[in-house]
Amino acid sequence: MIISKEVKEALAANKPVVALESTIISHGMPYPKNVQTAYAVEDEIRKNGAIPATIGIIDGEPVIGMSHEEIEEFGKRKGVKKASRRDLPIIFANKEWGATTVAATMILANMAGIEVFVTGGVGGAHRGAEKNFDISADLEELGKTNVTVVSAGVKAILDLNLTLEILETKGVPVLSYGTDEFADFYTRHSGIKMENVVNSPLEVAKIIKAKRENRLDGGVLVANPIPEEFAMDPVVINEAIEKALKMADEAHVKGKEITPFLLKTIVELTGGDSLESNIKLVLNNAKLGAKIAKELCAL
Repeated sequence: MIISKEVKEALAANKPVVALESTIISHGMPYPKNVQTAYAVEDEIRKNGAIPATIGIIDGEPVIGMSHEEIEEFGKRKGVKKASRRDLPIIFANKEWGATTVAATMILANMAGIEVFVTGGVGGAHRGAEKNFDISADLEELGKTNVTVVSAGVKAILDLNLTLEILETKGVPVLSYGTDEFADFYTRHSGIKMENVVNSPLEVAKIIKAKRENRLDGGVLVANPIPEEFAMDPVVINEAIEKALKMADEAHVKGKEITPFLLKTIVELTGGDSLESNIKLVLNNAKLGAKIAKELCAL
């Protein structure tokens, strides 16, 4: 893999580094909003004292810490493959471009020695997964790969209760930041009460340190709710989600295409409001992720 000079030097000097995915650039938002958001997230991490490391695959080679030019290319290039664990060997062998999902970013961040990774929301069990087994590989990765993921919970299009049950089975600590209610992506209130509430980056860092020192393999999920001022009206967003799910069903959209389809449709149905909320929650996660990475380095 190619690790940027800045990231390599930061890791060698025990300075805080935060990993970022590239699927949000290639498959999550339209151009140029995707590239602008990627730059803004990197800036937010720098403002809070850490080094950003955006991860993607270029010509079959993982790049840890993409340049602005590379991010720009990811934002407008057609045919960049969505890369999860199963796709990595194929993309590597065929020397293709790959935008890393949560699972693939965790794998590559772990290989590079980066503990903290910031994203919008992780994948999980889709609604009806108890029948069709449509469950994201992100949950499998959280169960075995030693990376801490900071997100606004899981994507709102999913079955939250079933996703949390699977995370419990996988032995993944789910830490709810500043609230006893599970973060619901576009809104703060899922109605799901959480057992493990943390109120500072230091608390999170201590839990990560204890997990690593005791060789308890697997990830940690930090559920960080969207700030109240950027949260959407639950009635509006839930109506849009239900309508998007129906449209996906009617169009027979399945597999890895379902999430991009639903998110794009929800943006259209909400007149762009969901996209703005999505951007704000990612920036909020970047701020917290940088602070956790700083505390972990200090420990």
